[in-house]
Amino acid sequence: MTPELRVQADEAILAGRRRRGFTLTRAAVDFVGHPSPWLIGAVFVAATTARVVAGDWQLSDAWLPLLMVAAFPFSEWTVHTAILHWRPKRWGRFTIDPLLARKHREHHADPRDVPLVFIPWQALLWVLAAFTAVGLLAFPRLALGLTFLVVLGALGLCYEWTHYLIHSDYRPRTRLYRAVWRNHRLHHYRNEHYWFTVTTAGTADRILGTYADPQTVPPSPTAKALHSP
Repeated sequence: MTPELRVQADEAILAGRRRRGFTLTRAAVDFVGHPSPWLIGAVFVAATTARVVAGDWQLSDAWLPLLMVAAFPFSEWTVHTAILHWRPKRWGRFTIDPLLARKHREHHADPRDVPLVFIPWQALLWVLAAFTAVGLLAFPRLALGLTFLVVLGALGLCYEWTHYLIHSDYRPRTRLYRAVWRNHRLHHYRNEHYWFTVTTAGTADRILGTYADPQTVPPSPTAKALHSP
């Protein structure tokens, strides 16, 4: 099936059709068949094990996770707008066009191509290595740095699972997930300049000016072809 036909099929699902029998269990089986959940999960398990062994529990191990969870929608928004929607730039004879931005353009062109839903493993390797270095070296206590890595791993898995589920054939059954599902679908199918958060709806977007009534936002001709004229 061509990307164009896959996009049309996805829009048909968005209009109300349903693939019968696609349950959360089926989604979970498909989810763990991709590299990024395993890479992020390995960091999460290793960090959790090390954190339990390290001990040294203090009050900061309680407020740091709360701070990270509160900041996460803004982190999503920033990464989405500044890195994933990066417009290729010429610098002399060179073009600056990172892998994450290239893969994200492909994801917009064909939202039903499941491997493109996930963070590319090539980029994820160095991202996880960089954050691991931050956790081990940048905190006043090793135990607190491990807490940081545990929460980071949990948030990473939450992001990948939510993003995958939104693009799968699993349909919303709760009001909360329906809002998250709709928010990201609008970003792909109505206008790529709005609705940048993935795991929440109407949080960072409201504060940062990219949440709008869909009826007031015109459909974008470049939602599936980012940065096209």
